[in-house]
Amino acid sequence: MDTAPKSPDGRLHLTLASFNIKYEGDDLTGYRAWPTRMRGVLATIRGMNPDVIGVQEALHGQCADLWASMPDYAFYGAGRDDGKRAGEYAGIFYRRDRFERDITQQGIFWLSDTPEVPGSKTWGNDFPRVVTWTRLIDRASKKGLYVYNTHWDHRNQPSREKAAVLIAQRIEQRQFKDEPVVLLGDFNAGTDNAAVSYFTGGAVKLSGAAVKPLLSPLTDVFRVMLPPGGKSQQTLHLWRPLVEGWPRIDHILVSKGAKVEATGIQRVIKVEDRPSDHFPVWARVSWP
Repeated sequence: MDTAPKSPDGRLHLTLASFNIKYEGDDLTGYRAWPTRMRGVLATIRGMNPDVIGVQEALHGQCADLWASMPDYAFYGAGRDDGKRAGEYAGIFYRRDRFERDITQQGIFWLSDTPEVPGSKTWGNDFPRVVTWTRLIDRASKKGLYVYNTHWDHRNQPSREKAAVLIAQRIEQRQFKDEPVVLLGDFNAGTDNAAVSYFTGGAVKLSGAAVKPLLSPLTDVFRVMLPPGGKSQQTLHLWRPLVEGWPRIDHILVSKGAKVEATGIQRVIKVEDRPSDHFPVWARVSWP
């Protein structure tokens, strides 16, 4: 039986989130160790109450922990090293009561010259970088929604610029072009970075050459509505006190026609209580 609630105004209302949860590693001890942080990550996700959330840096065990602890969510993703379980995931959690995943419209591609080759990295980055994408079908309205989640390189700007072009091409090549698009991720780049500006329709130079602005640019939800709590949009904090002027490198971009209803950065003041070295971002949006 279809129990998904129907929107009284006929719009597709969504709460979206992006959260770099920080990998589980032997170098992370004390309050930074995953067994200590996991409850905080879960509490943070529950506090945002997203319909769809993209997580970055999650290893297989971390994805399994979250999935087991959130039975009301389904999951899609794979490790970046082999396309199976090895390496970090850029995974997508979504409410199973709201959405059905279109298994004919999903995949993982690598940010490289050989995007279908697992583990490939040809743009100067030391680690493989990926995009996980899927089409979700709203059970109530039967309308589709494309979700892309990515984690860009932390050092190599040419890699980020080439990543932006490839992702834009893949979004344009989607089968159902009239359906909404959501792009989530840790771009390791602020809003003024050329690779990010490219998505929002900026006239920029990528890889040293001018490129045509996108015909269907995306909208940065935080450019439409600032989150409460002041002008600072810092998301990467590295378990240190906040720094004035640090940019937001975690992003939620949405396609044309979206109404941005609210935005937020889920911050924790006390350093020892922060469940990751990033603050997650969230937004409430709707489409006709």
